[in-house]
Amino acid sequence: MEIYWLLGIPLAGGTFLALWGNRRNAPEINVLFSLLTLVAAGVLTARIVAEGPIVVGDDWFFIDSFNVFLVALTAFVAFTTSLFSRPYMRIEKEHGRLTDKRLRLYHSSYQIFIAAMLLALTTNNMGILWVSMEAATLATVLLVSLYRTPASLEAAWKYFILCGVGIAQALFGTILLYFAAEKVLGSGGTALLWTHLNAVKDQLEPTVLQLAFVFLLVGYGTKVGLAPLHNWLPDAHAEGPTPVSAVLSGLLLNVALYAVMRSKVLVDGALGTEMAGSLMMGFGLLSVVVAAFLIKRQTDVKRMFAYSSIEHMGLVTFAFGMGGAVASFAGLLHMTMHSLTKSAIFFAVGHATQSAGTQLMDGIRGLIKTNPTIGWGLMLGTVAILGVPPFGVFASEFLIITTAMHEHPWATPFLLIALGVAFASIFGKVQPMVFGETELPKLPYQPALAPVFIHLGLVLMLGLFIPPYLALWYRQAAALLGG
Repeated sequence: MEIYWLLGIPLAGGTFLALWGNRRNAPEINVLFSLLTLVAAGVLTARIVAEGPIVVGDDWFFIDSFNVFLVALTAFVAFTTSLFSRPYMRIEKEHGRLTDKRLRLYHSSYQIFIAAMLLALTTNNMGILWVSMEAATLATVLLVSLYRTPASLEAAWKYFILCGVGIAQALFGTILLYFAAEKVLGSGGTALLWTHLNAVKDQLEPTVLQLAFVFLLVGYGTKVGLAPLHNWLPDAHAEGPTPVSAVLSGLLLNVALYAVMRSKVLVDGALGTEMAGSLMMGFGLLSVVVAAFLIKRQTDVKRMFAYSSIEHMGLVTFAFGMGGAVASFAGLLHMTMHSLTKSAIFFAVGHATQSAGTQLMDGIRGLIKTNPTIGWGLMLGTVAILGVPPFGVFASEFLIITTAMHEHPWATPFLLIALGVAFASIFGKVQPMVFGETELPKLPYQPALAPVFIHLGLVLMLGLFIPPYLALWYRQAAALLGG
């Protein structure tokens, strides 16, 4: 029953806000539906922790420790982002950048986007997983183009075309997966049910599975933002509203990587080799290196942190590619840390760009003077995402790099150099934004930055101490990934 509430609440929210989303209290309604979704996710999580994996709805939905962890993370970040967007979008309307109709489109598309991601995470059918990823793409195209400026329309078009091509590759990979499964499970929809596939993965045709994974990795990897398939991501982050940047970086990339990992488990079982892991390590390492050196060239603050997302998702992909208990644990921990930290950074950046009237870093100076809350939020978020202890990103990066040193020493220099370049570039650009000289007056209002410090507080706590039940949860999820 919990699964139907989890999926039904955001779907009902999207429908309601599509009809009545131009009301003055629409932001509060958006927050309410997001809160109810979070409660439903909490109830479902408690059940999985107590009872273990479950299959419901005639095998159409499957929830275990791996995807319920992502469900809880998705619902939490979606709720805090709705809290942030409430004052942020009202200010955008006051500045004349949005109309009532576009706000209605924003709020309804936001809920539909959350529903699509939760469906992708909970469905047991690999075909429905593909459909829900496509639905999430379409919802975010509307969100990225919300401002209707030439730049935002270009970014939305590039996002639609590149991710459309990518998702077509994933469709072909899914068809190949069905082709391999049909010989063992028979024709019909059950041949695409992940639990059925997992039970007979050692009987599936290895050559077909090998080819299927290549298409699935390229297809869903486009959505993850892996280099060289990443071109849509910086534009989408830079031109869309800041709350959209937060959920794209903090949530959508995770869901796409989840689809890759579900496929990897099947391919590893069918092949008995490290082909899938080696491909993921290659794409992941390339993403880390390419993003780190492109960060150095950025002048737009949102584009810079978009490239940072590519870097960190590359690091997670590399960790999952290595496999094993420690690397899988570290990958899951890093997904959590990145989602919480990067969304917090975008919250702070959103208010900073609103107050300065520009996204160019040269035009944003002295945030610590104009508004200390924004300044400290951005600075703490930056040092957290750069892996400075005692924040949790340091713990996950340390685990990934030490595992690479032990198992794949050839990759360690590339990782260390890339992380060092990214550290120097981002810190060097953010420091004058926060502590530089400025002529701007103090902000006349106090921005709502509670979500920033809630996220950073959690990241700090997880860097100092991971509660035993949470550590057990991560270990169980890592075991499901072959760790």
